[in-house]
Amino acid sequence: MGLTGVMLAIGDSHELGANSHTNNKKVIVIGVDGMSPSGIRNAPTPVLDSMMAGGAYTMNARGVLPTSSSPNWKSMVSGSATEQHGVTSNKWQRDKFVLPPATTGIEEIYPTIFGLAREQRPDLKIGAIYDWKGFGRLIERSALDYDGYQATGKEELDEDETIQLAVAYIKEEQPDLLFVHLDHVDHAGHQDGHGSPHYYEAVTKADRLIGEILEATKDADVFDETVFIVSADHGGVGTGHGGESLDEIEIPFLLFGSGVKKNYRITTQVMIYDNAATVAFILGLTQPYSWIGRPVKSAFE
Repeated sequence: MGLTGVMLAIGDSHELGANSHTNNKKVIVIGVDGMSPSGIRNAPTPVLDSMMAGGAYTMNARGVLPTSSSPNWKSMVSGSATEQHGVTSNKWQRDKFVLPPATTGIEEIYPTIFGLAREQRPDLKIGAIYDWKGFGRLIERSALDYDGYQATGKEELDEDETIQLAVAYIKEEQPDLLFVHLDHVDHAGHQDGHGSPHYYEAVTKADRLIGEILEATKDADVFDETVFIVSADHGGVGTGHGGESLDEIEIPFLLFGSGVKKNYRITTQVMIYDNAATVAFILGLTQPYSWIGRPVKSAFE
């Protein structure tokens, strides 16, 4: 049966805060470093194509400036921009920064969706699996039930190991909130250039790996109650990023799964920090006052 054929469409009224209709849903966010909208358009991506046909999407979402990884990954999971969370460059460290966070959560960093979920719904199973070690410093790892790095003890994971861990975790634990980070597309962009054959091959591989996550939820019998979000931190120009061009700041944003509209192109502007706000909305969480992100409600039935 195809991806769209096994979709479960649920019509709900959505409000921010704790809602009974959201509390039984699961969320898997898949972030692909450096995967631009043009990468999806030009590379063979049958899984993502099927998700867009069976879900809601925009190829015109935007990241934040600077278009570097740390500021944008932090924005994606914290519902805020650099002005609030203070992660202004890839040089940022918890004990070395220029701009302090506007507020802190369960750890001495700006609050993310992980800490928020742990505080408001301590019963949730929460995991994060990432093959760029630097991602871990941006989140409250104490909020996680499962951390890919801590689980393996390795200093570095590749994209295949990351997906193997994610698939096993989904099948064994059926997490309520899982974030999966893939880094290999960005590597290809830096090595051979965005738009190069190697870059498009990396995007196609990411597509296949995302398909493995979808299949794992079917095997675990949680596909019909899961909302999948696929996005990126930035695009690129040539072999780099960090500038102010559309090619660098525009990112894809895809929603697929329980209660999501089918074949719906999102026409409202989506910012990278709307990702965390949307996750909070799905899980029935009340987002912090300091967050500026807004849930993408138009994507839901």
